Amino acid sequence: MPRMTERPFISFLTDFGAASSATAVCRGVMLGIAPDARLVDITHAIRQFAVRDGAFLLARSVPFFPVGVHVAVVDPGVGTVRRPIALRAARGDLFVGPDNGLLVPAAEELGGIVEARALENRALWLPTVSNTFHGRDIFSPVGARLAAGTAFAEVGPLLDPADLVRFPMPGATLREGGLDSSILIIDSFGNCRIAGETADLAAAAGNLTSGRIFDLVLPGRDGRPARRTPIPWVATFGEVPAGEPLLFEDADYAGPALGINQGSAADHFGLTVDDAVRLEPT
Repeated sequence: MPRMTERPFISFLTDFGAASSATAVCRGVMLGIAPDARLVDITHAIRQFAVRDGAFLLARSVPFFPVGVHVAVVDPGVGTVRRPIALRAARGDLFVGPDNGLLVPAAEELGGIVEARALENRALWLPTVSNTFHGRDIFSPVGARLAAGTAFAEVGPLLDPADLVRFPMPGATLREGGLDSSILIIDSFGNCRIAGETADLAAAAGNLTSGRIFDLVLPGRDGRPARRTPIPWVATFGEVPAGEPLLFEDADYAGPALGINQGSAADHFGLTVDDAVRLEPT
């Protein structure tokens, strides 16, 4: 099993946004406790309150990092009965954040959860704890102390991993020769990642040769009629003219995605997260 490097490594993900000073404050807390840490920001542009988005991006990121501590805060239940927790993954990484489903997929990506604990040792928190900023007052100091060498058992009592909050990621369903799915996440370019795997689309199509045409079927909504648009399956954006749509395999998760060459598929088709989509081979 890989071990943590001699110099502590901490990754950091939130929905605080670029305009907030909260991320810098949390970094200051962590570096004040673990000044030698390598602190890497995954993103702070998660859609506000979108726990599933955060869970997805955290899980897709951590396999590329060295073994370390991962602090994640997308926490619409801050200050309520939801538990602050820490998880140990089989690879050796530690995750710190709220028990709302945010951490579990990433820990499972690194071999699964081998130990879970509630953050109840207040000696590891900041001296004063607010009701609404646990990222600063609980998660950042605990994460930094773990990175600096505090034993995992000191954070608080054991939890049964089976009792942690989980939520299933949406999938795709093969039905009547087409694939019924939904928009899983939309990236900063407006590319729409479609729930399910590339293999699901191949099951609907028989094969995925470059240039294979699919009809994108969008149900009627808000007074708009249902729409059907032919779109090619290609390897990359430059295989279609600028401004034209394409289907491609997203490099982050080996699943199908809808894009526009040099444009936003979300804007072009008026799509948002969880919107239903259907792909039919022609």
